Amino acid sequence: MTTTLLRVQAAGLAVLGVVGFLALAGGDTYGASFSNGLEPRFGIDGLTAFFLAMLGLVGAPTLAFASRYLEPGPRGRAIAVLIGLFVLMLADVLCARDPLTFLAGWELMTLIPAAMILVSRSDRDARRTVFVYVAVTHLAGAGTWVAVLLAAHAGAFGGGTVIARGSGLQIAIALTALVGMGTKAGVMPLHSWLPRAHPIAPAPVSALMSGVMIKVAVYGLIRVLVEWLGVLPLWIGVIVICLGALSAVGGVVYALFQHDLKRLLAFHSIENIGIIVLGIGACLLLRARGSDTWAAFALAAALLHTLNHAVFKSLLFLGAGSFERSAGSLEIDRLGGLLRRMPWTGGAFLVGALAIAGLPPLNGFASEWLTLQALIHVPAAGGIGDGLVGAVALAALAATAALAVLCFVKVVGLVLLGPPRTAAAAAATEAPVAMRSAVLLLAGACVVLGIAPGLLFGRLVGLAPWHAAVATNVGLHLPGTGGLPTAGFAVALLGLTAALVALRGHRVAAPAPTWTSGQLVEAQLRLTSAGFTKPLRLVLETVLRPQREIAVRTEHGVVQEVSYSGRIPQLLEERVFAPAVQFALAGARHARRLQTGRLGTYVAYLIALVLVLLTAAKTGLIG
Repeated sequence: MTTTLLRVQAAGLAVLGVVGFLALAGGDTYGASFSNGLEPRFGIDGLTAFFLAMLGLVGAPTLAFASRYLEPGPRGRAIAVLIGLFVLMLADVLCARDPLTFLAGWELMTLIPAAMILVSRSDRDARRTVFVYVAVTHLAGAGTWVAVLLAAHAGAFGGGTVIARGSGLQIAIALTALVGMGTKAGVMPLHSWLPRAHPIAPAPVSALMSGVMIKVAVYGLIRVLVEWLGVLPLWIGVIVICLGALSAVGGVVYALFQHDLKRLLAFHSIENIGIIVLGIGACLLLRARGSDTWAAFALAAALLHTLNHAVFKSLLFLGAGSFERSAGSLEIDRLGGLLRRMPWTGGAFLVGALAIAGLPPLNGFASEWLTLQALIHVPAAGGIGDGLVGAVALAALAATAALAVLCFVKVVGLVLLGPPRTAAAAAATEAPVAMRSAVLLLAGACVVLGIAPGLLFGRLVGLAPWHAAVATNVGLHLPGTGGLPTAGFAVALLGLTAALVALRGHRVAAPAPTWTSGQLVEAQLRLTSAGFTKPLRLVLETVLRPQREIAVRTEHGVVQEVSYSGRIPQLLEERVFAPAVQFALAGARHARRLQTGRLGTYVAYLIALVLVLLTAAKTGLIG
């Protein structure tokens, strides 16, 4: 039953994806509404069609993967039903055309993954993680409620009314949306829930959360900041760019020092959300400066990277799930040699790793290159301030790209290549057909979106609300703006690779001895994840503040054993959020003393309140 349910849902999502792509290609706006007393309204326009297409492209293979990944039985059936509801709520938020329907879907979109995590595992760590996830997203989510309800009250929900530029109402809506929707997207410094929740969720749930859910939050940001509010003050665009730069660099730096594969991927979600937010910020700033054409270009770059990240991040999470199922661990130092033992899954994972590292001719490179071009035009739009902001953003994007390559050199080298580091890794076998077919499909999408981004990018430029025909003005007849890899280049590269493989034939390189300074080659001397990143950790020591513990055991003055442990603390979480949580809990303990459970005490509270109000009214403090 679980398998059948998930396969039916996968087929439905595939149809939804096709409909979304057709609606996007057609460029028309479709709508539907019905009334049952609450009058919910739904509709599809170009932006909704794009995100529905993304949902179908990522969701269909993910659910097909889940049909073999989830264990049969009551727990598997419960997760399958919850996945269906989760996907339905994602579509609800994308298609909602009234505030109550939007907010209802937004809240359920948050709660259903929490339920899936608790169904899959109920240990204390999971319960605490879910508590933090729900608490953070709901407290910050108040910003989403305020933004949406204020926009609806002003008539701006759906872009119907233009709010005066720079007015208090416009700024309030923009900032509250940035807090509420930025938290759900995982923008630093509001990201604390994301690296906690993603690693403990089942692999298909992690793929949907990182691949689609946080992108639906990006959809909300674009609706509010780009469409509903019109032209925003310049300084809001600067804030958005700074948040994007912080998220991109901070996410990839912390990812480098992770030893759990899924936690590492979770931090890379923060990094790529930062790249997307950089594009949105460039759009807002260029729009404020009157450069509408390049603002539309920047928006399209952000949208393309949204799709690309959804594809390769889902692929990587699903691949990690296959590795965990086959090798029994996601600890990077306990894997190794999986490309030889799981060639289809490992090969697809390698494609995803190259894509997220931004290497041509894959899709990650295409959208990062376009984002780079948009940021280059930020300094040209204004004065010295714009030049400084643009330079910082460009430096952040360049540093992010370089560090992402370093991180996935580590991942590929320690997970896919080399000898297996444990007996379980040595006994790993290829995943079932449904699971490896899903990752191969997503790997193929990475290649297609990288070879021919122009098939989609021109239409994305036309999604800018202020300039539907801007694609023709920019001359975006890709292949390529500014030297994006053409299909011919990609074909030549693939042909060269095929020729080298053919020349190699079936020869296998003989193993070469490892030089270990004259010592015997032992497993303990293999390069570890921490050893690979130690040079960078030393360079960034002042910023990261690593913590170490060294214990030395001696007998009769002779050293017998030296043990070492180290960690990279999450500075924002430990120095900002943790004290805030402790303060809130202390306040709650004091407030709890007021709850005596005795009726007489509550009556005394009411009498005291009435006396205070009467005194205030008599003295003129209240009228």
